[in-house]
Amino acid sequence: MAKRKGSQVAEEAVNQEVERAPSRPIWESNPNLVLYVVGAIVLALGGWWLYKNMIMAPKQKEAVAAMWHAQRQFERDSFRLALDNPGGGFDGFVALADKYSGTPAGNSAQYYAGICYLQLGEFDNAIKHLDDYSAEGSLMPAMKNGTLGDCYAEKGEYDKALNYYEKAASATENKLLAGYYLKKLGMLNEYQGNKDAALKAYERLHRDYPNPTSADWREVEKYIYRAGAAK
Repeated sequence: MAKRKGSQVAEEAVNQEVERAPSRPIWESNPNLVLYVVGAIVLALGGWWLYKNMIMAPKQKEAVAAMWHAQRQFERDSFRLALDNPGGGFDGFVALADKYSGTPAGNSAQYYAGICYLQLGEFDNAIKHLDDYSAEGSLMPAMKNGTLGDCYAEKGEYDKALNYYEKAASATENKLLAGYYLKKLGMLNEYQGNKDAALKAYERLHRDYPNPTSADWREVEKYIYRAGAAK
């Protein structure tokens, strides 16, 4: 907050000086002001460097080490333990997400928590943690949206689920992942009686993501025929 206020004060001072003497270079008008602004910028950059390297980097390292126990329970399908009490006095994903907020590991803990709650049938809690998860890269945006789609489908909120499956399929160029969510999009549309939308999803899967090694792609012609015949 202090950095932001400093920037605002500096900007207002510059604006006032320019209004008073628009025809003169600002350095000539007020060299002390220029030095102040430059100093404020350097201080802000230095403060960010210190925060990133002296605070966040060690915190991230600590978070990665702390998550190991919760991850082990997750791999064992012990989702409640992974969430709340992985053993040995270590934190579960819920506490880790809060304790290490702002670090990549803390962000990952949000996703893990969302998956755990989904597996436990606590869909509202799953949605909360998935919404708080910041997805980046070529795969995780699709995974986040697809998992949110699963949550809403389980809740019977099918329109929301369809929206998230559409987002998931559009969020990645990975053939397997895009095909998987296009298949889900098509099948849920079929379930709701939206034959045209289902056919569109299946045809998109067949056309845009050809992948003979994928069972989803190999079976898509069957789905296309089924959706088309039911129209």
